Amino acid sequence: MNPQLFESVDQYISQLFHDEDDCLKATEQSIIESGIPQISISPNQGKFLQLLAKLCNAKKILEMGTLGGYSSIWMARALPENGKLVTLEIDSKHAEVAQQNFNRCGLATKIEILLGKAIDILPQLEGEGPFDMIFIDADKPPYTEYFQWALKLSRPGTLIIADNVIREGKVLLEESPDEMVAGVKRFNEYLANCADVTATIFQTVGAKEHDGMAIAIVK
Repeated sequence: MNPQLFESVDQYISQLFHDEDDCLKATEQSIIESGIPQISISPNQGKFLQLLAKLCNAKKILEMGTLGGYSSIWMARALPENGKLVTLEIDSKHAEVAQQNFNRCGLATKIEILLGKAIDILPQLEGEGPFDMIFIDADKPPYTEYFQWALKLSRPGTLIIADNVIREGKVLLEESPDEMVAGVKRFNEYLANCADVTATIFQTVGAKEHDGMAIAIVK
């Protein structure tokens, strides 16, 4: 494995397609300056999510895990004029920075931040659904429960994506003391046996090193 090569190729792709504009770059900078963990998706992953949102003609998107709003902006830009993205965030500081970024990017009317624990907020969203696309990128131990709620908030054809499900290959360990690894392993096994979706996991390499995304379409 050559992480430096993977990151260089990521940068090559991003520069080739001009994936990041000034607003997205300012969002990244705000995350750094605010001391928020720099664990946002990469520009190429953001563009991938944006393309997926367009492919499924998403009008309503649900995101679990806002952080500084970087991924939210990518997906919201795929929405039509009357589209809406609801994003869930537990940390008030993260939510404040994200809101500033949404305002800067002219997306304040399209994105709504709900503050609190996702597992507590999700039951309140049953009247908001069904969502056309759901992106899970929050704390890993309850990934299975998040996915179960995603199913409840879906319709046939809804696209559900879960990030960080390979954990640099640590999912291959029979047992791990890392609760994040244990959480995604439990989720991966649940997903593989879920009769309600057609799904797979693909590995990702690049600026975010070695990981993977799960993609599922509700039957």
